[in-house]
Amino acid sequence: MLSQKIVSSLSSSSWIRAMFEEGEKLRKIYGKDKVYDFTLGNPDPEPPKEVKEFIKNMILEDKPGMHGYMSNAGYEDVRQKIADSVSKETGLQLNSQHVMMTCGAAGGLNVVLKSILNPDEEVLILAPFFVEYLSYVDNHGGKSVIIPPLKDSFDPNLDILKEKITAKTKAIIINSPNNPSGHIYSEDTLIRISKILIEKEAEYNSTICVISDEPYVKLVYDDIKVPSILKMFKNSFVVNSFSKSLSLPGERIGYIVVNPQIKDVDLVVACLATCNRSLGYVNAPALFQKVIGATLDASVDVNIYKERRDTLYEKLVSLGFSCIKPQGAFYLFPKSPIEDDVAFIQSALKYNLLLVPGKGFGAPGYFRMAYCVSVETIKNSFPAFEALAKDYNLGK
Repeated sequence: MLSQKIVSSLSSSSWIRAMFEEGEKLRKIYGKDKVYDFTLGNPDPEPPKEVKEFIKNMILEDKPGMHGYMSNAGYEDVRQKIADSVSKETGLQLNSQHVMMTCGAAGGLNVVLKSILNPDEEVLILAPFFVEYLSYVDNHGGKSVIIPPLKDSFDPNLDILKEKITAKTKAIIINSPNNPSGHIYSEDTLIRISKILIEKEAEYNSTICVISDEPYVKLVYDDIKVPSILKMFKNSFVVNSFSKSLSLPGERIGYIVVNPQIKDVDLVVACLATCNRSLGYVNAPALFQKVIGATLDASVDVNIYKERRDTLYEKLVSLGFSCIKPQGAFYLFPKSPIEDDVAFIQSALKYNLLLVPGKGFGAPGYFRMAYCVSVETIKNSFPAFEALAKDYNLGK
């Protein structure tokens, strides 16, 4: 009765959700305040005040037609505001045609991949990576090719990247700031990737698209700059959402920006709009398009996350855990004290610590912690981490 492909995929479904469900069981037994859940990237801070105020005013206004259909690409006035903002940031000349509103970044990625992929074409994915990328590529007949990072680093191994590009390579997904590591790819790294892609495009007489997944681009620490993908790669798409920057994950609102220099730009834009419709999204949520248009410059205070990053990072390092300090997003990605990261996170459950194994992100030997939880949860978890560290003789 069911799709065998989907049934088979259940055994390798998201570790994030699996551990979250484990947490639901523990919360029923011990109570919410005795369970330390670092699984989901579900922002704890509330949306900015101006976002809430605009939502309230829009509902009270009850403007006729506010909840109706619009162009599959979204409201033109909202798209133009995003285009103006991106133009200002990049120096490129964009207009509303180059922007499409989507059901979050996940919807945007699926729209782009459906628009560009032919059966069995390959998409390069830089590890560590958001696990759902594999499903998104598979959704549209593509094949994922995973590029490992350098040893003891979250930068991609560019020698392997170069080796893995074939005539079937259609795209590369870049996620910076990165989920799960919080790493930001430097301008030098991106320039080197660009040179490799240009060389391989000439070798195979092909076009390799760059898809930049950027939901964390406003969550950056210590004055680090995130290089612009649109400025560095001509055949590029930027996919963004307001799930993290405005704490609106459940509202499923985001957008795609098409580089105005991309090959066959008008045809690309037409394909994106068609795929938005044919995938069943039809259009992004009407109300929240208007919310975004009115609050585009708003953002959650990044210092909230910086305090949580520093508090958790300093504690773990003091206990003997090995961890590269994240530059953005809201995740820590420490090394597991044993090679088997799955066994490690399972051992953490006895202290009601909910962690996610690195195996699920293409990086076995690590574990992910989402610190988008309250400072109280972080501090209350310290005795549990102390006990866990003692179990593995860390810090000695």
